[in-house]
Amino acid sequence: MLGDRLRSLREKHNLTQEQIAKKIGISRGTYAHYEINKLRPDYETLIKITDIFNVSLDFLLTGKEFDNSNEDMWKELLDPKTELFFKDLKDAPDDKIEELIQFWEFIKSKK
Repeated sequence: MLGDRLRSLREKHNLTQEQIAKKIGISRGTYAHYEINKLRPDYETLIKITDIFNVSLDFLLTGKEFDNSNEDMWKELLDPKTELFFKDLKDAPDDKIEELIQFWEFIKSKK
């Protein structure tokens, strides 16, 4: 999970939660909540964290490196307006996802 990667990266760089929080402009308590997965950082905060640890956004969010994803994709997925939509999709059964795709295609075709 994201919190586990944050803690691991922080410890690897011999930094305290207070030091990281100060670098990204938040309270230590907020950062601590990121590490225990009680809160999730917004897009801008994630970018600051990737800069501090010199890792990609892909690695920070998934634990893997991907060659073809870009920051615009992550920015869109992490936008609070669309995040709720995508959050529900990850647990949806395949038939419901297919139905949603068909519905979305119908909406896009309307002018």
